[in-house]
This record gives sequence, structure tokens and C-alpha cells, in this order.
Amino acid sequence: MKKNPSIGCTVSSCQYHAESENYCTLQQIMVGTHEAHPTQVECTDCESFEPKA
Repeated sequence: MKKNPSIGCTVSSCQYHAESENYCTLQQIMVGTHEAHPTQVECTDCESFEPKA
């Protein structure tokens, strides 16, 4: 799949990771949170993540 140069990604275990470079291959991603009022980067999640099969 072709990388999206607008979305950097270092999660190589995701099926949308661009393999040879640290980018996502999706056209857009959904970012969410698991906190009611997030205050740190650790409180956010890529909701587009899918584990590699």
C-alpha cells in the first residue's frame, strides 16, 4: 500500500503501517480518547488501528 505522507506512524504491528517507512497508508485516521478529559498525549488513541493478520 502507498504511504500517506501526512500521517506519520511508528506502530509497525498495525496492518495500515507503510512497512518500509514510518507512515500510515490510510487516507484519514480517527483519533479518540479513553479519558473523559484528556490532558496528556498518552490519553489519546488511534481508533483506526487494526492488528496485522
